[in-house]
Formats: sequence, structure tokens, C-alpha cells
Amino acid sequence: MSAPASDNAQTYQPQTLEAAIQQIWQAQKVFEVTEDPSKEKYYCLSMFPYPSGRLHMGHVRNYTIGDVISRYQRMLGKNVLQPMGFDAFGLPAENAAMQNKVAPAAWTYDNMDYMRNQLQQLGLGYDWSREVATCSPGYYRWEQWLFTKLYEKGLVYRKLSVVNWDPVDQTVLANEQVIDGKGWRSGAPVERKEIAQWFLKITDYADELLQDLDQLDGWPEQVKTMQRNWIGKSTGMEIEFPLEGQNETLKVYTTRPDTLMGVSYVAVAADHPLAKQASVMNEPLAQFIEECSHISTAEADMETMEKKGVDTGLRVLHPISHEVVPVWAANFVLMGYGTGAVMAVPAHDQRDYEFAQKYRLPIKPVIRPQDADSVDVSEQAYTERGVLFNSGALDGLDFNGAMDKLAELLGATGLGRKQTNFRLRDWGISRQRYWGCPIPMIYCADCGPVPVPEQDLPVRLPEDVVPDGAGSPLAKLDAFQNCTCPKCGGAAKREADTFDTFFESSWYYARYACADNDQAMLDERANYWLPVDQYIGGIEHAILHLLYARFFHKLMRDVGLVNSDEPFKNLLTQGMVLMNGAKMSKSKGNTVDPQGLIEKYGADTVRLFIMFAAPPEQSLEWSDSGVEGAHRFLNRVWRLVHQHVEQSPGLVACQSNDGLNKEQKALRFKLHETLQKVSDDIGRRLQFNTAIAACMELLNALAKFEDNTEQGQAVMQEALELLVLMLSPMVPHITQVLWQQLGKPGLVLDVSWPKVDDSALVQDEIELMVQVNGKLRGKIAVAKDAEKDAILAAAKAEESVAKFIDGKELVKEILVPGRLVNFVVKG
Repeated sequence: MSAPASDNAQTYQPQTLEAAIQQIWQAQKVFEVTEDPSKEKYYCLSMFPYPSGRLHMGHVRNYTIGDVISRYQRMLGKNVLQPMGFDAFGLPAENAAMQNKVAPAAWTYDNMDYMRNQLQQLGLGYDWSREVATCSPGYYRWEQWLFTKLYEKGLVYRKLSVVNWDPVDQTVLANEQVIDGKGWRSGAPVERKEIAQWFLKITDYADELLQDLDQLDGWPEQVKTMQRNWIGKSTGMEIEFPLEGQNETLKVYTTRPDTLMGVSYVAVAADHPLAKQASVMNEPLAQFIEECSHISTAEADMETMEKKGVDTGLRVLHPISHEVVPVWAANFVLMGYGTGAVMAVPAHDQRDYEFAQKYRLPIKPVIRPQDADSVDVSEQAYTERGVLFNSGALDGLDFNGAMDKLAELLGATGLGRKQTNFRLRDWGISRQRYWGCPIPMIYCADCGPVPVPEQDLPVRLPEDVVPDGAGSPLAKLDAFQNCTCPKCGGAAKREADTFDTFFESSWYYARYACADNDQAMLDERANYWLPVDQYIGGIEHAILHLLYARFFHKLMRDVGLVNSDEPFKNLLTQGMVLMNGAKMSKSKGNTVDPQGLIEKYGADTVRLFIMFAAPPEQSLEWSDSGVEGAHRFLNRVWRLVHQHVEQSPGLVACQSNDGLNKEQKALRFKLHETLQKVSDDIGRRLQFNTAIAACMELLNALAKFEDNTEQGQAVMQEALELLVLMLSPMVPHITQVLWQQLGKPGLVLDVSWPKVDDSALVQDEIELMVQVNGKLRGKIAVAKDAEKDAILAAAKAEESVAKFIDGKELVKEILVPGRLVNFVVKG
């Protein structure tokens, strides 16, 4: 099947030809793939979109990068999978539904249809037979199934947890939804409330998640560093401070046990049990605890907010010196981190220093630089490691020596021990929202929490609900809530919370491998395709999404679903699309609608510009003139092919340098030099902008080539065929038509990627620069194996050089082989 010819073959009409080519791809199902053990597989995946309704330029960039890589790898002869789907659950759909007074399901499915059409118009080569939508019961059934298996394995638990609570909307808010202490939607002062939440034990995998980063040679170092920091493995000590007058201790964890002798107070979270207990007889403390219940727990906010505290009246004893140390409640300590208490050493921690200065607490330095007898902390804390002083028996020790000595001393009294901790906390997966996957648990008065049996899955989310924003609709739906206990058959209630939407996006990449299996979450096809060979997405997903996906992969491995350790072999994080230096966004009014550009210029122009404007990992500055330039380039390619075909129809491409003249050999050299660069730029370096630039240079050389002999036109035929093939991953529509115009059968994407003719790169002649006293005065062409004397003679005979050396004393003759000749003269 071939594309219909344009009404006017001399005119490039992208709108007509692109639709025709897309119909051919669809009719022939050219992007649908099956497992083929005889071929090398290649799984290329771009992060799937949230179905907001319209593609933006960030989508276009992400998906075009993936499509270029996929098409290139297919031309290398690999069995290439490139799927697409929709990350369809989440709060934005719920908010849009409330604004439009429609059910989130209807809104979401309409948007998916629209965006699928937009993606197809871009010419993206997806296997749509594998499409997944995370809001489909056929999809989320399996994550419910996995949840019940993890519950059986002890990797799921429920506990009380402090959350941001909107008292008007009756829902938990993420930290980023708390703005100036108020709910982002209701405007009500947010409370910190303790409610029961479900958690996954990601901390059980913390060490493996950290260690396996070393396997990921194809990931950017920046991303691996961000993940290492988020996991945050540290070696320190757990130290216990006995409570004065009580038979219990207050535990703290510190990575700086060497500063222990400088402790001047201990700080606990406002909601620490000791603080709550002390507040009964301490009115200022009770007021402070109430105030802290309304502040954000986001780390960025905690860093910048004013540090406040109240003396609880409690005292502890220093575990070494036995001095009495006050216990303060402080707003910078969180109950959810570590023990909810920290030992404060103002002389050696800036946050502790500022707090101590504010409340006139002692500042005692105990660490000095190696080359000093003391340290000045009159203006700020000294936070470096050094040598201990003012520390009794520990004086003169360095960090490691102090750690070992303290482990010995505190170990003897049972008040301290070395300990490895992680910054990473278990993953809270409960959300008090409607538009999400129901958590498959049932609550029975007699049996407690009971997982939904496998035969009763999926627990379906009712899709006809229109949320009103006041609490979770599922908690109010008797038809959803009321059920019977699977254990005792008594009356019971369903869990009304839904999963965090990261749950769905943590395993979708694996489901693409066997999306049609309605009997199992994954099957053997997952092990054929996984791990993903190339994953593409924004740097903003470098921590949570990628960490959770890595965690999920290990969970699926440990229940026998996959046999690999990591989900993504190589990772490319593409930069943002900017306009006037700022990220494109509707709120800034600086967006460009891809749909309008496709209608005006065609998808190939949009694809070409977005691949040419910047390297993929860097931000791209939008340029209307750049889009027009890309369109002009494609028009030039179109015209040159048609001029050649009209002049020399049915020509067979040149295959070697045999019998070619100097100019023809020079063009073949340029052609295969370009092919060598483009192959490396696309295949190894993933630098599509330089690949396109090389093709543009080649086009310029072709436009200047005026050789109408049969041999000259055969060289031109070869050059145009290879140019079309090199451009085809970037601009697949126009190249398909031009391939046919050049008399070649079939689909471009089924053609093997061309091989460099090494013999074309062997030059009979080389060009040398000729300088006089270091200044360029001319160029000469000499035989590649010419002797030194012959080269020097040719250089002196060159007319543009001779006039600068004739009649002057020749002091020195310098020849840099293969590069230049330099004559040093006097007079």
C-alpha cells in the first residue's frame, strides 16, 4: 500500500500527506508487536500523561523523543515496543468534575479520547492495542490483588498518622495543598490531625533501593544522587536521656554523637507524647501545641519558618555528665521523623544555634578545627567535624574515635548504641478522595480489618458519583460501604479511602507487556520485555515516581511476577519547554497550542523543531521563527527530491567510489561522514539536535552539487535516499512520501538503518591549511600519501601564499601532517 500522490507534487502539503500516511500505519497495524525470542527486543517508554484534555509542548517533546528512539531502534532490526496509556485517577479530575458538575469518569474518558487523537496526529508510533487506563477496573483490579498479597506478607500496615486536615472539605491535604496554613480550595485554617492510614513498608527495601542505584549505569548521576539523598542512609547513634524523677528515658537519634558533650537542651515535637502529657499542667505549652497543629509540615516550609518553642518543664539527665538538661517543645521537630526528639547542640548546628539565641539557652562549643585550640561561635555555629575539647574523657578524639568511645561508654550503661537510620519513611498510601482506586479492605467489628478475597476483586469504584468537595463521597454511599465480612459473614464496612495515585503509576510499565491478560496481573511476556530499555520523562519525577516504581518492581519480583531487579535500564530526563525564559503554563499565559501548529505547519515541522531547538536534557526556548525555519528546511528537502526525480527518474543509487571523479567522491565522503555522525548522535549520544544539524549541512552540500551526468545523478540518488532514511525517525510522514518518490517500495520504518561505506571515507586527497607567520593565507589539496617535499612545494606554489613569501627570507618550514603548513619568514 502506498500513500496517494499530492495534487501538486512540487508543493509540500503536510496536512494531506500526514493524514494519508497515518491511515496506512493504522490499516497495516505497523506498530503492533508480539514477543519474538529470535529478535533482540527494545522497550522504549515515555511517561504516560494525565488526561487533562489537551497536549502541551512538554508532552510533545517527551513523546517525540521516545518516538525518534523507537523508530531508529526498529530500523536497526530490533523488536520494538512503544506503548501508551493514561494516568487517569487523581484530584484534578475530581476538581474539574466539581466545577463542571459532572462525574469524573465521564470527564476523564472524554479527555482520553481527545488526547489519543492528538497523539495519533503527531505520528507517534504507539502500539495502541496495549493501551492502559489506570481508572479501568481491569487495571486497578490487579493492584488491589497485589495489595492483599503484600498484606499477607506483612508489608502493609495501618497506623495513626498526623496529617494536614481541612475541616471544611473534610479531607487530608498533601503538604503542597496547604497555602499559608490554609486549605488550597476551602481557604479554611488547616489542622494537624491524627487519623488511621495505610502504609507500605518501603523502608524494608531501603538498603536494596540504595545499593541497586549502582547498577543503573544508564541513569543520569543527578537523578541517582537525588534518590540517594531522599533515601538518606546515615550511621549514627541512638542515645537515651533518662527523665528526671521518672523511670523512663527520652530517645534521640543523632549523626553527630561527637557533639554530645555540647548538648544544652533537648527538643521534642509539639505532638510528642511527653509534650502532650506536660501540657496538662502547662497552659503556654498547651497553646503552643494547638498553634503547631495548624502549621505546614512540608520540609521547604519548615526550613524557612520562624523557629519557635516552649519549655515543657520536663528535665532529662545527660547520659555522660549527668547534668540536668531542659526539654523544650519546638516547631521544627516532627513526630513522624525518627523518635520525634532531637538533642540540641547550639554550638555545632545552625538551627539549634538560632533557637538557643532566641531563648537564651547555653551555647557550649566542644568541637574545634584540627589546627586550632578553640573555636569562635560568637556569630554562628561551627558545623564541621574536627577534634573534641571541653568533653572530658573524649578530649582530643576525632569523629570516629569519639563514636567508638561513646559506643563503649553508653553501651556499658545501656543508654546508647550505634545505629544505621534512613531518612526514607514508609509510604502512606491512603487518600480521602473519591476518584481513585478503592483500598480492598473490609472492617468487621469481630474480625477487625480483613482483605477482600481474590474472587471478589475488583472492588469497583462507582463511576456515576459527582463529588461536592465535602469529604469522601464513598464514606457516604451505603451501597458501597455496607458489605459482609469474608471471615464470619457478619455485617461489615468497606474502606472508604482510595490509593495514592502514585500506586497506579508505579507498575503501569509492566502491565503494557500483557495488558490483555484478565487472569493475572502479569505473565511471562513481562519477563520478555522488561526491564524497559529507555525511559523518558521530566526531571520533576526524579525522586518519588522513580523511587516508587523501583520499589514496586522489587515487590513484584518478590511475589514471583518478574525476574529482574530494576524496571528501567536507561533514563533520559528531558528539559522543560520555555517561553520568554519561563516554563510554559496556562496561569502565565505563555502557552503554545500544539494543535494549532500541527494544523498550520504539519506534525513533522513541530517534531523537527522540538528535536532541533536544544539537546533533550536541556530546557528548550520556544521560537516562532525556529518553527518557520524547520518548515522551510522540509520544503527544501521536498523540492530537491522532486527536482532530482523529474530530471533522473528510475536511477539506481551509487554503491561505491569506483569510477567516480573528484567531486563525486567528495560528495560521497560528506554523505557517509554525515551518516556516521547521525548514527552516533541518535543511537549512542541521544543528541538529536546535532543529528539534524548534520542533515542540514548535507542538504546544503547537495544543493550545491551540479553534476547532471548519469554517474553524478547516481551519487545524488544515493545521497537523497540516505538523507530521507536519516531524517525518517524525526519526520516520519514526509520521508515516507519522499521514499516512494525516489522509487523505493514499502514503508521507510521497515527499511534497515543504512550502513556507513568505510571506503567512501578513505580520501585520496586531503586539504591542508597554509599559514605564513601563523596567519592563514591559503589552502592546498595534496595526495594523502604525498611526501613532505612535495607538500611544501605545492604550498609555496599556491598563488595566494606565494605573494607573502616571495622575496623574503624563509626562516622555518613547519608541516603538521594532515592539518597545516606554516612558513616563518623575515623581511
